[in-house]
Amino acid sequence: MKETLKAGIEHTFTLRIDASKTVPALYPEAEEFRVMPEVFATGFMVGFLEWTCIQAVNPHLDWPAEQTVGTRIDVSHTAATPPGMTVTAKVKLVELEGRRLLFEVEARDEIELICRGKHERFVINKEKFDGKLKEKAKARR
Repeated sequence: MKETLKAGIEHTFTLRIDASKTVPALYPEAEEFRVMPEVFATGFMVGFLEWTCIQAVNPHLDWPAEQTVGTRIDVSHTAATPPGMTVTAKVKLVELEGRRLLFEVEARDEIELICRGKHERFVINKEKFDGKLKEKAKARR
């Protein structure tokens, strides 16, 4: 981690929502999802928030040797967004404790606020993390 990784870092990211980011596309094999309204899926929204947080901190890490992984998400999803609209996420790193990062996050579509909450990430050493994953995969055999 670089010395520039400090609370207060902010980042904004915008994404146009297409049909591939709607509820029916979330798990195409699930009939229950396929018949749901075609709106921005909460699962994709969470990924979008994570992506925005990653973009916020990557310049302050020894990336790609250091990366961050999501460990907690607590967000509301209070408004539906149809395909064709853009969504803008705003994130702010509000707490840094060792390798633990806590963000305040929110997203708006072109009309209104669609989500707000907090997201926690941890800085990892990619090589060490991958090594642990390999060991876990071997253990299940």
